[in-house]
Amino acid sequence: MASAAVSAARPQQRAASFNSGAFLTQAHRFTMPVLILIVWQALDSFHLINSRLMPSPVMVAESFWQLLVTGQLLGNLWASLVRVGIGLGIGVVLGTGFGVFAGLSRLGEDTVDSTLQMVRTLPHLALIPLFILWFGIGETPKIALIALGALFPIYLNLFAGIRSVDRKIIEAASTLNLTHAEIIWNVVLPGALPQFLVGLRYSVGIAWLTLVVAEQVNANSGIGYLVMNARDFLETDVIFVGLIIYALLGLITDQMVRIIERRALAWRPSFVGTQSNRGAL
Repeated sequence: MASAAVSAARPQQRAASFNSGAFLTQAHRFTMPVLILIVWQALDSFHLINSRLMPSPVMVAESFWQLLVTGQLLGNLWASLVRVGIGLGIGVVLGTGFGVFAGLSRLGEDTVDSTLQMVRTLPHLALIPLFILWFGIGETPKIALIALGALFPIYLNLFAGIRSVDRKIIEAASTLNLTHAEIIWNVVLPGALPQFLVGLRYSVGIAWLTLVVAEQVNANSGIGYLVMNARDFLETDVIFVGLIIYALLGLITDQMVRIIERRALAWRPSFVGTQSNRGAL
């Protein structure tokens, strides 16, 4: 009976150890930001920095609350989210289509790869003047820039993922009398999924970086518009609010992609092993 009690206690001990380890991991992630805020506030309190140029965390928090209460923050935040959502969606669809077309056939590669590689080398933010001439000063050039920036990470990673699928697995699937379409759907695309998700994480980051610039050019709403107005009136506290919101939005959307990654790749033994090892560390 004693051995049975010990055996029953072991899973509880492991669970408690895992929970404490997870708590410490989360605590460590907040250590550096908290220290930065403390030092930052201390420098301002002792008048070692110019609060006009470098507002304290308290001033930034007060500005955040003021913008939130007046409704300016939520309205501009929604405008930014809509732009990123539409632009990223278009970029993902186009990148996926081109990646599948080029990855599955030599004809597709010969047709689109060279052109996309040439366009990829162009700094897409430098195309802002042309996009304004082509599409006007409304929402279209902003969304088009975001879509263009988000397209290439998806295309490159999906193309590489499809081409890196083990040929032996495809040959083994063909022995099961699967059609060509079934092999693509059940073998090739799942095998390329990890690379696609890597590309998606890059695309999300590029989408937010593009938005920062696009919203400061002929915009009348959005977080970038808020920052641009604050710059004109030397409201550095509002500028910091905008920058922090951009950073938080990038972090949140990246975490959302990682959640999708964990769920979509749960069937891969190597991925499960990696996640368990990270939890143990």
